[in-house]
Formats: sequence, C-alpha cells, structure tokens
Amino acid sequence: MSLSVERLSSGANRGRDPIVLLHGWGFDSRAMAPLAWALQPLADVWLVDLPSFGGSASLPAWRCEQVLEQLAASLPKRCQLVGWSLGGMLATQFAHAYPARVSRLVTLASNACFVAQRDWPDAMTSAVNRQFNTAFTAQPLATARRFAALVAAGSSAERERLKQLRLWLSNPLESDESVNNWRAALDYLAASDNRAALAQLACPALHLLGERDALLPVGVAPALTALNAGHKVTVIADASHAMHLDQPHAVAQAITDFLTADLIGAAQRDKQQLNKQQVARSFSRAATTYESAARLQRAVGEQLLSSIAGPASRVLDLGSGTGLFGAGLRRVTGAENHWALDLAEGMLRYGREHHPEPDAWLCADAEALPLASESIDLVFSSLAIQWCENLTALFSELYRVLAPGGCIYIATLGPGTLNELQSAWRAVDEYVHVNHFMPPELLLAAAQAAGFVDASLRVHTETLFSANVRELTRELKGLGAHNVNRGRPQGLTGRKQLQLLEAAYEQCREARGLPASYEVVYLSARKPEGV
Repeated sequence: MSLSVERLSSGANRGRDPIVLLHGWGFDSRAMAPLAWALQPLADVWLVDLPSFGGSASLPAWRCEQVLEQLAASLPKRCQLVGWSLGGMLATQFAHAYPARVSRLVTLASNACFVAQRDWPDAMTSAVNRQFNTAFTAQPLATARRFAALVAAGSSAERERLKQLRLWLSNPLESDESVNNWRAALDYLAASDNRAALAQLACPALHLLGERDALLPVGVAPALTALNAGHKVTVIADASHAMHLDQPHAVAQAITDFLTADLIGAAQRDKQQLNKQQVARSFSRAATTYESAARLQRAVGEQLLSSIAGPASRVLDLGSGTGLFGAGLRRVTGAENHWALDLAEGMLRYGREHHPEPDAWLCADAEALPLASESIDLVFSSLAIQWCENLTALFSELYRVLAPGGCIYIATLGPGTLNELQSAWRAVDEYVHVNHFMPPELLLAAAQAAGFVDASLRVHTETLFSANVRELTRELKGLGAHNVNRGRPQGLTGRKQLQLLEAAYEQCREARGLPASYEVVYLSARKPEGV
C-alpha cells in the first residue's frame, strides 16, 4: 500500500536529489504546498500525505515502524527530506533507519522529545499532552480544531492563520479507523525520543524553530545544538508553530541556503577555469560579425525585454555587447539615464558607432561594477553572466548598485547548452570543447543569499538548426563564443578529428538540420524596499 504523493517538477533539475516534504499531525500535504512552490526551483519536490492523512489510506495499526516502511516504499531512492512537526519527527527516524536514502535533513518546529523528560525539560509538559490526547479520544473533531488554534498561536496574523489552517485540516475522522490512526500518531509523539537518532545522524541537518511557537519552547535550541556538532539550529523570528506560513520568505531562504551552500562553493571552484582577458579578446574580435550571427541572442533578448514589468528611470544594460537592445530598453522602461557595460572593449567601440541609445558606455567586469551604490533602478542582462565566475560577488554587486525596490532581469545559459555538440565531441576525444555553465538553482540561491526577494526562475530550451557542423562552428565563432575553458585542446583541430565530429553529430540530425540546444535560464528578482 503506497502513500499519496504529488510531484512538482523543477524544470531546472540537474541530478539534484528530490526534496520531500512531510506535513504535521492533523493536516496533509496541502499545508506544505506554499513551501513546495518556494523550493521548487532547487529540485523536484514531492508532497507526501502520511498514512490516514489526506489521500493516503489508514493503517491497520498506526505505528512508527509501519509508517517508515511505507515511506521507504513510496519515496525516491535518495532525497532531501523536510519535515514539519510530526513530519520532522518521522523524517529524523527515517534518516536514522535509512541513512543511504537521505542526503540532507531539515526539520521545522520539531523537537528531539515531543513531551518533556526529566533530562529534556524544554518540551510540551506531560500533563498538557495527556489532557489533549484524552480530549481527542472523546471529541476528535472539536479537539482537532482546537489544535489548529494552538498551531496558529503566536502568529502576528493569528486569526488569518487559524482560518487558513482549519481549511487545511485533513479530511478524516469519518471512521473509527481514522480516529484510531490519529490517536496512535499522538501516542507516537508522546513516546518519541529522537535524541539518539539525532546524535548518530551523519547527513547534514538543519533544525528550524519558531520564536513564538506555542507548542515547542524555543529555549530548546542550545540542547538541540549540543546533540550533534554537524547540525545547525536556526530560530525564525516572529514565527509560530506554522513558521513556514508566518515567515515564508525567511523559512524558504534558510532552507535554500542550507541545501545549496556547499554546491555554490563547489560549482564556483569548478567554474574558475575562465580566462576573462581571453573572453574579452574573443568577443572584441567578433564585434563586427556579432549582430549578423546573433539568432539566439535576438530571440532571448526580446523575450527578456517582454518580461520587464514597468518603467525605470536609471537602467543598466549589463553585458551589453554591441548595444543590440538599447532601443528596446528605452522603449519598455522609458529610461532617462541608460548605461551600457561590457567586458569587451571592441564590442563597446562598435556599439558607440552603431547604437546611439546609451548615455554612456563602460568597459568593466560585472563582478566589480564602477557604479555608486543605489544608483540604478533596473538591471537588464541578456546572455552575459555565464562568463562570471563568482556568483556571490556578482549578485552582491547587483544588490549594491540597485536602489531599494530596484529589479534585475537576467537571461543566461544553463548546463544543458549545446549538449548535442558536447556528446559528439565525447565520441572524438576527452578534451573540454564546450563552455561550462552554472546550474539554474545555484543562480537562484546566490541571488537570494545576496538579499533579493520575489525571485522568479524559468528555464526554457531554444533549439537552432544548422545545415552542418561547419556552419554551426562558424556561427559560434561569429558570436565570439569560443571555448575558453581550461582543459580545452591546444592547437588547431585536425581534419580527422573534424570528420569524426561530423560523423558523431550526424546521429542527432533532424528534418530541419543539425540541432543545437541552448538551455536558457530567465531570472528576475527585486531589492526590498526600505533597505
């Protein structure tokens, strides 16, 4: 008997372990949906109904061992596990019982012991717990509704939160079996003691506590921290037991930072193989041919322009190239001041001669902007930041130069770009022939870590077709998009290698020609007001 599971695809997942969300007692997966949407850009998200809650059937006898067995049968082979309250207690037990199945653990409003022990005082008192469980046996529906009030207690919007939670109370208690299952889950909580499991867990773990939680004393933080030096405990300010509903941005940000911190560093270390001077020279040499070859650039730039939400007085075109979108930027923003900035002096020189729209042309690195703080209202950047190595520096600089309320609109390339060309070259040799690009979820995490809010991420595949490999490589050369990575082959490519490449690429041919896929990542975000 499997559990009811809803899967949300990230659209940007590149082999990341899915994120599995487990809800708390009395509710079902609907209560986790707001968090699911916030985490979806990071990886595929699985929303699970625990046994006898939501769409999952009741168990003949609701016991922890049986619940873990059902989770083992229903969850992916490996996942990042996030549990709220009861879901957090079970997530901890699952990570302990199946350590190879959980790469990271996050608990929300979940204690090591649900009920206070002599040597664990920061928990619900045994008297209150017994009173609640007895009341539930006598009046299950009324007690479940009172429980929603306890979950909402401490929220800065308590009445609104209570109304929301009562809508999400699971739809059970229509049979004795459902009532018995819910009561058995309460008995499990009363007897639960995860101290040994937490102490022994080897996977990274994050435990989030609500500052105003009426069910779990925030004073337990030091004791939780002491259980395992490898675990992190964070208190979410102004949050009730339903912290992910009270402070959705803070909770989503804390989880995002935790799930991606090591990946950002590793990805940036891998990315540190670009020679920026060589990048600048390559694009400068291509300045006169760039616009005639820019099929992809035109399509992506126009799409990015169409996403701009409103006017802006001071606009920066970051990685402007020849200034191809200067007129469009003026049109959609009504900008009074418009700056074009690029790393390639040759591109800027060509742009000044052919595009009059920008007020100034700046030759500079996006990771060290020569602009005053809060001097820009909107940053437009189309297919440029893929040449940046340090995401932390990039987004910190964007945040610095933007005025409060200012927005960024970015289009860049993801790691699926030119996958047909990569595959064909792998049949020829083991050199690096295609530039590396950052996974989309890391761009989002870096933007959020810098302080941006209301971030939106979208991934779209653009496919262009060429008559043959030589036509494709001529187009890439005309754009200046040479292979500038370390690990590339030195010297010219020989005739035999080209013949092998052409033969391998022919396996991809479609009716319209040889495809070249570009994974285009669109990211928009805003700097908060009042900062």
